[in-house]
Amino acid sequence: MSLAPIRMYPAYRHGAMTPWGGDKLQLIFGKDIPDERTGECLEVSAIPGLESRDEQGNTLPQLIEKYGEALTGTKVQGVFPLLLKLLDAKDTLSVQVHPDDAYAARVENKLGKTEAWYILYADPGAELVYGVNPGLTKDRLTAHSLAGKAVEADLRRVKVQAGETYFIPAGMVHAIGGGIVLYEIQQSSDVTYRFYDWDRTDKEGKKRELHIEKAVDVTDLSAQLEKAAGVEMEPGREKLLNERYFSLEKFKHYQGVIQKDERRFAILTALKPSRLFWEGGEMQLQGGETVLLPADGYDLVLDTDEALMSYPTV
Repeated sequence: MSLAPIRMYPAYRHGAMTPWGGDKLQLIFGKDIPDERTGECLEVSAIPGLESRDEQGNTLPQLIEKYGEALTGTKVQGVFPLLLKLLDAKDTLSVQVHPDDAYAARVENKLGKTEAWYILYADPGAELVYGVNPGLTKDRLTAHSLAGKAVEADLRRVKVQAGETYFIPAGMVHAIGGGIVLYEIQQSSDVTYRFYDWDRTDKEGKKRELHIEKAVDVTDLSAQLEKAAGVEMEPGREKLLNERYFSLEKFKHYQGVIQKDERRFAILTALKPSRLFWEGGEMQLQGGETVLLPADGYDLVLDTDEALMSYPTV
């Protein structure tokens, strides 16, 4: 029997975990955020302790255990591969980098972390740290990171606007600037190495932990990417990214069919009110709501003003 789309309910990272967070996920999408420093809404997550759930309260790992490859797909092996977040950066995040699979497996016993961002909202002049300046060496990066503020001169900054897409492969130095709300699709990993946290301190005067040696180890100094350019698939449907670990599509003023793919699941996030129809069922989604589309599901009709869809690249 085919599986219907599964409406997902998020876990949150907030408070001391995200000192840079704000309240825009509530203001923009009506999210029931736990406090006014809510940085991350984990829409589809199998991260231990931060699992998203279905309407009945079943966690994503429990759903996977129950349905197996009917949910995840015939070509998706091992741990659940993706993590989807909505992220509100009221203030700038730490300057950080993520390891690739080989390093993360050897050092952390986890997946590596390649990710991508779709900018949902950006204050005028908002910026990302997106790589480092040409000519930087690892010795200089280490020395400047140990010194603290000196590393700021090494960082490549780009101004961003809503509707832009940025790919962040493992090894690329990055930071999300203040005044940005974004959609983040990534490998299912929580491994982050921090170079620098802008000399922030908590209520007790303590700075956040840095991981300079590991961060420099995994940094790719040559990563000098630009924002991604999408490719139209059909009117109103655009392929924004087609990378090793995931693909990302955008729907804009679209009414058409999303065909099931028994090889892999998909994750659909409505950015504006949307409707899904399938044989024997239908679902309405508000902006900011996410549904998991099982591999052994239905062919769907999507009617949306705007939505994003991610899935493993198989």
